[in-house]
Amino acid sequence: MSKTKITFPKDFWWGSAWSAEQAEGRGETGKAETIWERWYKEEPYRFYKGISSEVATDHIHRYKDDVQLMKQTGHNSFRVSISWARMFPNDGVGQVNPKAIEFYRDLFTEMNNNGIKVFANLYHFDMPAALQDLGGWESREVVDAYVNYADTCFKEFGDLVYNWFTFNEPLGPILGTYLEGFHYPNLIDFKRGAQATFFTVLAHARAIQAFKKYNYDSKIGTILNLSPTFPRSQNPADVKAAEIADLFYTRSFLDPMVKGVFPAKLVALLKEYDQMPVDFNQDDLAIIKDNTCQILGLNYYEPRRVKARLTAINPDGPFLPEWFFENYTMPGRRMNEYRGWEIYEKGIHDLCMDIKDNYGNIEAFISENGMGVADEERFMDENGQVIDDYRIEFIQDHLAYLWKAIQDGCNIKGYHLWTFIDCWSWINSYKNRYGLVSLDLKTQKRTIKKSGEFYKKLSEDNGFSYDVDKLI
Repeated sequence: MSKTKITFPKDFWWGSAWSAEQAEGRGETGKAETIWERWYKEEPYRFYKGISSEVATDHIHRYKDDVQLMKQTGHNSFRVSISWARMFPNDGVGQVNPKAIEFYRDLFTEMNNNGIKVFANLYHFDMPAALQDLGGWESREVVDAYVNYADTCFKEFGDLVYNWFTFNEPLGPILGTYLEGFHYPNLIDFKRGAQATFFTVLAHARAIQAFKKYNYDSKIGTILNLSPTFPRSQNPADVKAAEIADLFYTRSFLDPMVKGVFPAKLVALLKEYDQMPVDFNQDDLAIIKDNTCQILGLNYYEPRRVKARLTAINPDGPFLPEWFFENYTMPGRRMNEYRGWEIYEKGIHDLCMDIKDNYGNIEAFISENGMGVADEERFMDENGQVIDDYRIEFIQDHLAYLWKAIQDGCNIKGYHLWTFIDCWSWINSYKNRYGLVSLDLKTQKRTIKKSGEFYKKLSEDNGFSYDVDKLI
């Protein structure tokens, strides 16, 4: 087996990502209650082993040491999220919190001083609970509050941030809240979800509109979780099922946030089934049209495989996208058994080619990709280091297809792994570990995994040796 040195473009962004709610811990700065903190109070039994986000990775107290770990694992960039609840501890509105400004300015300065570009994300699932009470993303009042929060962040941190992002995975709260029941308050109502989707897109566009007045050198965009959709077969029924699934799960946010318009076929479908949002107007649509992404983050974990429905829908049940397709389990697929996700490295190439061919080859980067594994203590050596060769192989195989996408003309500027240090993961808490650095929950001790050492060398060499003949 002969290997070729794969080299990435000059100044490629090597790094990782996490969010405020998953890493910071509550701290002493003052912070409004988030929907996750409220949900934990109401239903702690839904959280793996009863672990909340109260402490998480305690990044708020350990950020200087963590920045040094970023350097030691090869980071030249890192995506954080800013906590809306910390910035505005009075229920997400009112006076800005000077202690929050001090914390984030100190963190971003520390990162910049150590050669790590700040990628700042404004919203990562952590709605202040009081704003959820007002309707969350179904409410224009909440949109206004978000734009005020975003504008405050641009003003306070604009001199320190390299790239800005309005949302991480905006589809997630829609699925979790309105369709699948894994985000508080678990409403299960598609039409309300359609309204929340529209106002999320409007909030994104209005934040970009506010950003433009500052004339920063930085760019602003969004981060979407995207899976290429594959039909079971080329039978017309399967192809149609895949097209509809793709409209709901991929084009619903991608088209308006990048192109400025919602997909006509999706709009027609929602009209046919009386699932259109109620509150929108031409001024809203004009704002969305005129304020689109300057950069796009792509979160890729697994493909989506679907087939035509073979079973009837209960017409008395709630309207859901699955009315039009069924998920398809492909025989022989490789799986991450811990997360229940298919491992399909070529999907990252397919995703990038879609962006190149259908979205103007917008400047983009892989903003999340990673492998969660349970009970990683099994793989510790006598020195307490996790020997995670499986994660190194996962990264290399995906990067090889990303390199191929760049060779094929895709405008890809970087790769961020999920995640840096093992962090708290929503309902799953610390069940699956994703980090380049392991975390001892009892002591908060951080230990660089073998993958963290690999990642440093990867960054230093701006590539690695790989058998490119394996690529298809």
